[in-house]
Amino acid sequence: MRTGLILLVVSAGVFLASLDLFIVNIAFPAIGADFGADPAALSWVLNAYTIGFAALLVPAGRTADRFGRRRVFLLGLAVFIAASVGCAAAWDVGSLVGFRVLQAVGAALLMSTSLALLLHSFPPARRAHAIAVWSAISGVAAALGPPIGGLLVEASWRWVFLVNVPVGIAALVLGRRVLPESRDETESRRPDILGTLLLIGGVALLSLALVEAPDRGWSSGVTVARLAGAAVLLLLVVFRAARTPRRLVPVLPLPLLRTRTYALTCLAGLAFFASFGAMLLGNVLWLTGGWGMSALEAGLLLVPGPACAALFALPGGRLGARFGCGQVAAVGMSLFAVSGVWWLTQVDGEQAYATAMLPGLIVSGIGVGLTITNLSAAVSSTLSPADLATGTATFTAARQLGATFGVALLVGLVVSGRDALDGARDGWVLVVVLALLAGVTSLMVGRAQHPDLAVATSTVGPR
Repeated sequence: MRTGLILLVVSAGVFLASLDLFIVNIAFPAIGADFGADPAALSWVLNAYTIGFAALLVPAGRTADRFGRRRVFLLGLAVFIAASVGCAAAWDVGSLVGFRVLQAVGAALLMSTSLALLLHSFPPARRAHAIAVWSAISGVAAALGPPIGGLLVEASWRWVFLVNVPVGIAALVLGRRVLPESRDETESRRPDILGTLLLIGGVALLSLALVEAPDRGWSSGVTVARLAGAAVLLLLVVFRAARTPRRLVPVLPLPLLRTRTYALTCLAGLAFFASFGAMLLGNVLWLTGGWGMSALEAGLLLVPGPACAALFALPGGRLGARFGCGQVAAVGMSLFAVSGVWWLTQVDGEQAYATAMLPGLIVSGIGVGLTITNLSAAVSSTLSPADLATGTATFTAARQLGATFGVALLVGLVVSGRDALDGARDGWVLVVVLALLAGVTSLMVGRAQHPDLAVATSTVGPR
């Protein structure tokens, strides 16, 4: 009974953190209309969250190892709730972006500790089940994000953030009563603040360059300076990670990234989630702008995609166990690219959802279901029990950074389009190119097999 309550609390926290990656997309047009902001400015409502979330996952996890995972999880939940209230009360785009950064801090704190809390609480024989539930939460959030967001936006976009509050408070109250405390008694290091700031700065500057390049020109002095500055900052991140003082936790786990399968899987995940992030926002903008649908209509019409992803996740895992994670993920990415090609050739100004939009949504959902499960399994297959938390956090960070780049590129392309259909088609081309790039990278992963999680994690727990 107690382990069930622990799983419920952890799942609620992970669900909220994941939901805010998907639910805000559907509120994008309403927020822009309320504040009179263009898509380039509004892209930071999405990117501020994903950049902060990604950059803080590994440092937050190591902080929890030292000071207590229960304590950090509950702190993250409290920060997330307070930031959600702030987002709902935002008075302009700048304040909303600021509160989204605070939300990202809370999300990173609770997400980075969630898996370790489950592994500590569940006996070895039941850990595979706990991890399966933990892995499925983001898929559930993706499926529920569009319809929940569309329904809430009908009242006000501010309810997209306020919906977090009652769920978060319930999880916080119950979590204080049922979550056990655990920590790594051997961990005495602190997060590397300098490395984290360099990573945030590099990704933010690169995103800014990508968003504004179509208007300023790719060869303009400002664009070139921003791209060069981002490259320098990201190189400094790697340099800093290689030479981080022993008393600090590196912002990047370079020893893990030297493992071929792990590094290629993270790269494939980054490219695929760039495609995925561009697709999610691009389809919302097309349905609400190109076809003039309401947020609720768009949210409901987008459901078949994530629903198919959820349906095919388990069969996709079985296929990966038989034929190899890399190959099956590559098939999924190829199907995702096919969906972009379908929209490119079938969608026009006439509202023909059943024949022009729906088939692509179904194919893309199948592709996502085959992809995400096998990328996660390929990562897990390369990690020792001691590296499981850090390795999964880094992979999750790569996914979020990919989504950030996808949104930045998509906003630049859509804004530069001559009209809504031109922008949408440019976005779908981007989706296809990134998905194919991810597929080629995934093929290089090879036949990484699903690990026996019950065995692989049997030694993970308090140390």
